[in-house]
This record gives sequence, structure tokens and C-alpha cells, in this order.
Amino acid sequence: MRPTILEGRKVSLAVPMREDVHLLWRWYNDRAVRRYLTKPHEIFFFEDEMEWYEAIRREKAREKVFAIIKNEEKTLLGLIGLHNVDLHSGNAELGYFLGPEHWGKGYATEAVSLAITYAFEWLNLRKLYARVFSSNVASARVLEKNGFRLVGRLRKHQYVPGEGFVDVLIYELFRGE
Repeated sequence: MRPTILEGRKVSLAVPMREDVHLLWRWYNDRAVRRYLTKPHEIFFFEDEMEWYEAIRREKAREKVFAIIKNEEKTLLGLIGLHNVDLHSGNAELGYFLGPEHWGKGYATEAVSLAITYAFEWLNLRKLYARVFSSNVASARVLEKNGFRLVGRLRKHQYVPGEGFVDVLIYELFRGE
């Protein structure tokens, strides 16, 4: 049984399990998913994913990574994480992705809301920030629905295969905003 950390209406945030790694590995190598993640050109071996899983277990003070689980079926939908958690400065970077078969159903919006709750209520952070490629309109919309504000733009900063160089949008959300 997978431990649930926070439960929402449609999805919950839960502890990632070793048995999730095979599906995550498939998604990480799916070019549609990879296109808008860091290093979109990268190819991941299964052993890389196992090393990643072990790393997030060891680095849980700075990396809070959650499985996004569909409440009804208890199926894995994707991952969401608070990265580079800095308790001294009270901030962390938010990142997330869903398997492509789960896009457009409101799961990411609710998962981000739950991650915000965890960050502000459980970690006592004061600020979250996120980076989104300008061509990833759906992800930017998820952040905006959750109260994040666009505060900066790195122009033509990231190369996205099939799109060329795109802007990287910087979003932030302060507790209480």
C-alpha cells in the first residue's frame, strides 16, 4: 500500500515507490513528455532511473518528490516535486509532469495546489518558483490557475527540438498571495 501524503478531490500526492520506476522510465523517454522537461534531448536508461530514485531517497531534505496518484484507481499519473528546498531562505522550485495519457484532465492543476499546501503549511516555506518554456502553454496555465505570477523571462534561452530556441518563463508564488 502506497502512503498518501495529501489527498485532493481527484488526485493525491503520495510516496513514489520503486515499482513506479519502470513507468516513469517509459514516460521520461517519451518525446512528447521530454520536450518540455530539462534536457529534452536526453535519453534515459532504466539504470539511470534507478539511480535517480535512490538519489531522491537520499536527498529528501532538499528534494521533496511525490507521486501524483489518481484517487479512484490509485494509478500513477506523474510526478511533482519541490526541488532545491532551501529552508534558510524559505523557497523551493516547483516542477511536475504527467504521463501524456493523463494530459488535459485537470490533474496537474490539483497536484500543484496540493504541492503548494505542502510547501507552505508543512515545510513553512515563504515562496515557490517555477520555470516553464514559453511554448508549454498548458503548464503555464496550470501555474497561473494556482496563483503564480509571471515575473521574468529568459529570452530564447532553451533549445526545444522541433521548435528551436524558446523563452524560459519564470513564475513565483509567495505564501498568502
